[in-house]
Amino acid sequence: MPSPLFADRPAPQSPERETVDALITQARRLRGDMDAVRRDTSVDDDDTLWRWQRALCELAVRQLDHLGAHLDQLRAGRPDSPTDLGQDAPSTHRRREPPALARPALGRVGSAEWDLLTDEVSWSDELYEIFGRPAESGPMSLDELPSLVFPDDQPVLTAMVTGCLIDGKPIDGEFRVLRPDGRVRTLHMLGEPVIDTGGCTASMWAVLRDISELRRSERAVRESGDSLRRAQHIATTERRLVTELQEALLPSWRGSLQLSGSGPAALDLAARYLPSVWSPPTGGDWYDVFELPSGETLLTVGDLTGHGMAAASSMAMLLGALRGMAVAGVEPGALLGHLSQLLDASEQPALGGVLCSRYTPATRTFTWAQAGHPAPLLFRDGTGRTLTPPDGVLLGAASGAAYEQAGVRLRPGDLLVLHTDGLTADGTTTEQDRLLALAPRLTGTRTAQQCATTVVEEFGEAERADDACVMVARVGG
Repeated sequence: MPSPLFADRPAPQSPERETVDALITQARRLRGDMDAVRRDTSVDDDDTLWRWQRALCELAVRQLDHLGAHLDQLRAGRPDSPTDLGQDAPSTHRRREPPALARPALGRVGSAEWDLLTDEVSWSDELYEIFGRPAESGPMSLDELPSLVFPDDQPVLTAMVTGCLIDGKPIDGEFRVLRPDGRVRTLHMLGEPVIDTGGCTASMWAVLRDISELRRSERAVRESGDSLRRAQHIATTERRLVTELQEALLPSWRGSLQLSGSGPAALDLAARYLPSVWSPPTGGDWYDVFELPSGETLLTVGDLTGHGMAAASSMAMLLGALRGMAVAGVEPGALLGHLSQLLDASEQPALGGVLCSRYTPATRTFTWAQAGHPAPLLFRDGTGRTLTPPDGVLLGAASGAAYEQAGVRLRPGDLLVLHTDGLTADGTTTEQDRLLALAPRLTGTRTAQQCATTVVEEFGEAERADDACVMVARVGG
């Protein structure tokens, strides 16, 4: 039988063994490195990025396994073909046992030749394993082969075989087969027509490779990539919605805001929202200023646990309740007690750190209560101090919690700084120490806006893990 190449071409010489050995060494070293990367890639079922990365590692390892097996076969030498049996060899299936080095490829790559003149068919041992067919059943003819192929893929196989036998085209395609044991395998077929001396197609030779695991790994990469893209789209959409909700709820002013009339009792206000560097807006941090019908001013800052729309919607609920109860005349301490009950009864449980305060211009009194929140900082005469906080636990932490309130009488020129956690990168209490160290610069400013700018210059570039808010109130303009 002719060589599994066109008969009018000289058969290529086998590659140098030293070159193949070097390639095998490189492939094995790369396979080991890739396997180490795969082991180090821990998978979190809820993390689409990690699943996609792990799927890519699995696919790379599969590819390298196939490469290593093919190189081993190349070093072992070409398996017996009908040519090795001689021109007068019988049509029965005969094979020499391949060397041990070719063993890793068994069951993955097989070869076959169909003689068009004698109707003889030769299959390698590996091909029987691929199709799950007992060797005693003998090889299948080209007419019988489609019986194992999926109906949807039968036209593909027919077109490849017809093009090879009639038009002399090489075969390069894949199809799925259903083995007798019920397993579905995907095969890749490479083949050529064997031309006799008269220029006619005498036989067809093909190599079939089981690529089921490779396609499964590729599918896993594709599906995990689709999941990652969907997750990124959802995250982008949620980020946009959270940002829009924050912009709608938080005060629109970014410069100074004058409240409580004019003169030594007036409030000059400024605030900044400092987003996290690493994560999307949490939606749970806020600052709010609201002028009450009584002429007093409600000032609040807060931080809810959670992220995304859930935290943003809870923030919206609390802000609405805060303003409503403040308009009704509820004092800061009692107001926080009602908010804690509201948060505890919510369908989306959360914890909240809140500072609620009321400024009365007639007496320049600042009355405040806190729920597990940093205390305000008071700057006066070039120095700063932390106000002593009244008792209060996080909102939602305990049913029926009571919140005390405290008060301080302010002087013209006094400066109050209210802020949420997270100004610094590590979110520790050292942020208050850093704020107090700014006393000479803060008290030297002439407006609340200048003071807020100073704070942002100090903390704005920090690689914080969470969002933060800061609000400045200056008495007497």
